[in-house]
Order: sequence, then C-alpha cells, then structure tokens
Amino acid sequence: MVEEAVAAPSPRGSLRPGVILALVCGAQFMVTLDIAIVNVALPSIQADLGLKQADLQWVVITYGLMLGGLLLLGGRAGDLLGRRRVLLAGLGLFTAASLTAGLAESFVQLVLSRGAQGVGAALTAPAALAILAGTFPEGPARNKALGVFGGVGASAASVGVVISGALTAGPGWAWIFYINVPVGLGLVALMVKYIPADERIRRGKFDVGGAVTVTGGLLAVVYAINKSVDYGWTSTTTLGFLAAGLAVIVIFVVIEHRSSAPLMPPRMFRVPTLNAANLVAGLAFAAFFATIFQASLLMQQVLGYSALRTGVAYLSMAVTAVVVSAGPAPRLLVRLGAGWTLVIGQSSSAIGMLLLARVPADAAYWTDLFPGFVLVGVGVGLSVVAAQVAAFIGIDKNVSGLAGGMVETAREIGGALGTAIVASVAIATARQVQGTGMPGPTAFTEGFQRGSLVATGFNVAGALAALIVLRRAERSARARWEAS
Repeated sequence: MVEEAVAAPSPRGSLRPGVILALVCGAQFMVTLDIAIVNVALPSIQADLGLKQADLQWVVITYGLMLGGLLLLGGRAGDLLGRRRVLLAGLGLFTAASLTAGLAESFVQLVLSRGAQGVGAALTAPAALAILAGTFPEGPARNKALGVFGGVGASAASVGVVISGALTAGPGWAWIFYINVPVGLGLVALMVKYIPADERIRRGKFDVGGAVTVTGGLLAVVYAINKSVDYGWTSTTTLGFLAAGLAVIVIFVVIEHRSSAPLMPPRMFRVPTLNAANLVAGLAFAAFFATIFQASLLMQQVLGYSALRTGVAYLSMAVTAVVVSAGPAPRLLVRLGAGWTLVIGQSSSAIGMLLLARVPADAAYWTDLFPGFVLVGVGVGLSVVAAQVAAFIGIDKNVSGLAGGMVETAREIGGALGTAIVASVAIATARQVQGTGMPGPTAFTEGFQRGSLVATGFNVAGALAALIVLRRAERSARARWEAS
C-alpha cells in the first residue's frame, strides 16, 4: 500500500509549457526510437557477438515485451509515486541500461540490457504523457500538445532505422545505445529544473502480480515460438513452454478479475471499439515490426547493402509514414471515421507486404523494394493515428488514459509477438529450402517471402476487424450520441 502522488501546485506563470512539452517529447522519442533502432545493426551485432540467426529476434522483442507488459504498471506507478519521480527513475534506468547494452560482449548481457531498457521505457512513457496532460489546460492547447506528442511517437520508430544505419556504418553498432547516454542525462538534468516536483501522496495499490504474470506468460509463449524452429511444434520443449506461458496468462486473467486495483479492469474489455482498436493496433504493428526486422537482414545479408545504405533505403517508408500521419490521416478521420481509415491503412500495408513477398534474391531497390516500402509507410501512417482515435470512441473521460495505455500496450506486445512468429516462419522456411541444396541467398529470400505472407495475413485480419467490428461500434456510438 502506497500513497497517491499529487504534483506540487505551481503558479501558472512560473511554468514553461513549451519547455516541458519539448522535454516530454524528447523522452517519448528516445524510448520509441529504441523499438526499431536495433534492426539495421543486427548483422553487425551478430558478427561481433557470434549470435545464431534465431537469437537475433530476442535483441528486438525483449525490449518490446518488457515495455508492453509493464506499461500500464508504469502508468499506475506514476499516479501513486509521483509522475516526475517515476519519469526521472525511468529515464535513469533506461540511460544506464543503454550504457550496458553498448558495452555488451555477450548475448546474455545484451538481452538483459534490452530488458532493462524496456522496464525504464515502461516507466517513462506514461509518466511523460501524464505530465503533458497536467501542464496544458483541457481544450485546444492540450489537444495541440497531444498532437505534437503523438506525432513524435509515430515518427520515432520509422526514423530509428535510418539513424541506426548511420550510426552502425559510422562509429559502430554500440553507438545506437551509447547515443542515449548523453541525451538521457541531459533530459534528466533539464527535467529536474523545469518540471514541478511532486508534492503529497494518497493511498493506493499496485497490481504487481498482474504485470509480472502477463509479461512472464508472453515471454514463455515467445520462447516456445522461437524454439519451434529448432525442435518442431510437437517437441516437449516447445509444447512445455507454450503450455506454461498460456497457463501464466490464465493466472493473469484470474488476478485481474479478483484485484481491487487491476492493471486492466475487466470492464474495459466490454467496450467493442476499444477491443477492435487494440486488436487492429496489435496486428498492424505485428506486421510492421516484423517487416523491419526481416527487411534489414535481407538487404544486408542477401542484397549486400551496407548498414548506411540500408538505413537510407528505409527513408521511403519513414518519410511516407510521417507525412501521411500528419496530413491525410487527420482529414480521412474527419471524413470517413476511424473504422474506414483503418481499413484503408491496413489494406495499403497488405498490398505492400504482398509486393515484398515477391522480391527475388537479386532484388533491385526501386522496382522491388521501394513500392512495397511506400505502401507499408502509408498503412502505418494511417493506422497509428486511427487506432489511437478509435480507442477513445465511447470511452468515459475518467478512463481515457487507461484506454490510450491499452492501445500502446497492444502495439508493443503485437510487435514483439509478430516479429517472433514471422522470424520463426522465415528461419524454418530458409532451413528447409537450404536442406534441398539451394544456395543460402535463395533460401533466405524464400524465408523472407514466406514471412511477408504471414505479415500480410496480419494486415488482412486487421482490415477485417476494423470493417466488421469497429465500423459497427462506430455506428452504435453515433446513434447514441444523436439520440441524446
């Protein structure tokens, strides 16, 4: 039992809202950037640390699973312990873990550091958003600030792969982590100066059991998916970890039903629009993060791209996603609603994935990769914004923060699970093809193609969920609003 923190009152004139907005956006950009920044560096990390192909996905998904699994607990910690305290603690842990990741000389040290980064990010992100909401009064000022904050988050993952290429090709892969150290320390110092201190606290509870079980269960399921490549789906190892993971997730559900302060209140799952938004967000990012993971390896290990060239190659996807999320996405939302915007976005991504599923082992960038990258960028730009808007349809203001946090959780967990599934399918296919005597580049390309088809399935499922579930929920919400 702890007490709930309340920010110390500060005269409005002593606050510097613009500075606070810049600081929390900087924190959000950094923790979101690290979801994708490792992808281009994976071949270099593999060569330096002597990793197996199946080990590479853990460098990516460990961060996403810890961030997604602990995000809601991080938000609760900010409510109870103080938003600034938790923000500073999260940034401090994230910065320290970035240093140990850069210094890593083994697979275990790197993965543990990535996990610690994820914990730090799970504390940082919700506290930053809460501080922003508390700094700007409700209305146009807050809406504008939230728009800037959301735009920063939406662009960070795409920009991450470009920065990764430049740093890996320059000072080396360790600098994708080292760069966080001076930035993190600078943000902490400025936040201590400009963000008002937390004052008194009130009593409240943590749902630590829920956070631990959902994260542990997901890790066990992902480990089972990973081991299916080596041992097969019917092996004792694979089935044992899969059963254990599912059992722990069932325990999580039981805890949530019995807890007086659940991490995910069961009543939230009775809101159709929120369920659909969570589902589509998870599927969209499952395909997106898996594609970045796969394409980074394809470009460097098959097509012979350097890390820098790989990063530059992603500019088409990154720029498209940023431009679409800032321009067409808001206009489509006004004219068509979140449901149809998500249908269009997921359909665009699905077409892009199908194009990528046809790339040959000697693919040319402009004819084979560029069209698919642009269409995926369009899909991501539309889907990120629309899923966030969909999450708030029919949601009471008192739980709007929780709804937003659940969508963010779905995105991170979906991205981690999608990467694990697609990577396992791709690796298994490549091994099977290589076993028939085909050369490595051809086998790897066929694995990429099969993985891209799986990612396409995620997008198709996302489009159907938006069309069938979300559109119906939108119509019901509109009818209730007109009746009132």
